[in-house]
Amino acid sequence: MHKDDLVAYWLDTADRDYQTTKHLYDSGDYHWSLFMGHLVIEKLLKAILVACQPEGTSVPRSHDLLLLAEKGRIGMTQRQKDLLDLTTTFNVAARYPDYQQTFYRKCTRVYTAERIAEIEELRTWLIGLLKKC
Repeated sequence: MHKDDLVAYWLDTADRDYQTTKHLYDSGDYHWSLFMGHLVIEKLLKAILVACQPEGTSVPRSHDLLLLAEKGRIGMTQRQKDLLDLTTTFNVAARYPDYQQTFYRKCTRVYTAERIAEIEELRTWLIGLLKKC
């Protein structure tokens, strides 16, 4: 797949996942909403890796958002690093039964709304970076 096609793929699927994040929140599926929010950020980071790095740079098969940002040589504030680390936990907590029940109880409407606001902050930042590639 050509570089532009890969970037378009990551952006398109990130956008669809962002819409799903909002729909899941609206329906009360808070933990799944945060899981999808993680995917939004992961896909934007992968788009940056493809778009901003030399042709042929491989995209790690990882869900660790901070690792992906570091591989993309993205300059980050400590707050952004912390948000990436926190958002990464939504991937594991929503998927694995030993974490799922604890995470499910944690994901109140208020908690989820606050985390989605942070995901939106990361999303806006990453889209801005992508436009500079």
